[in-house]
Amino acid sequence: MLEIKNLHKSYPIGDTKLHVLKGINMSVEDGEMVAIMGSSGSGKSTLLNIIGILDEADQGEYSLDNVKIKNLGEKKAAIYRNKFLGFIFQSFNLIKYKNALDNVSLPLYYQGLKREKRTERAKFYLKKVGLLDWSSHLPKELSGGQQQRVAIARALASEPKLILADEPTGALDSNTSRDIMTFLQKLNDEGKTILIVTHEQEIANMCKRIVRLRDGIILEDNFINQLRIKV
Repeated sequence: MLEIKNLHKSYPIGDTKLHVLKGINMSVEDGEMVAIMGSSGSGKSTLLNIIGILDEADQGEYSLDNVKIKNLGEKKAAIYRNKFLGFIFQSFNLIKYKNALDNVSLPLYYQGLKREKRTERAKFYLKKVGLLDWSSHLPKELSGGQQQRVAIARALASEPKLILADEPTGALDSNTSRDIMTFLQKLNDEGKTILIVTHEQEIANMCKRIVRLRDGIILEDNFINQLRIKV
């Protein structure tokens, strides 16, 4: 599914460079649910941006579903993001003036699907997250947990190979966080590959594997007991 070899990334700071990623080697197989952890400055956000085709490494190789991701123009990068990836963000990133149905169906517009097909698929995934009855509601009319479920439905609607979740429970209370993670576990049990960036150990414990970054290198890469922890 995902293969990274000797990945390096630096950013200019004045007359010097900040070496953020220092030779990352990592692979993720189909059906895995992986947590990426690390303190601020560890490189986890930079790594997620590269995996998400939002940034490009200075050195190394990155393949996604056996496709090499390198030297892409913005148009092709956007096509690949839409084809391969579904994004879930801490702040939900829903369009405030569009209802739940329109928010979920929007990525399908960029895939070129006709309105009838977009609506049908958006309703299917809203039903999957338990919010079909809320399809006409605006984000402000939904709770935080409901908004994140709409965001999950939106990520699923394009039927991506890989879901990238950036602190998906960061804006939620503990009970709602557990509900969202339990739902993500269910998706993973159905075969969806999920990569989660989090700083919360309890959230990471609900994944199958934890990768820890420190100062731009992988410090630990451990599989969790197959009977995943339900916190």
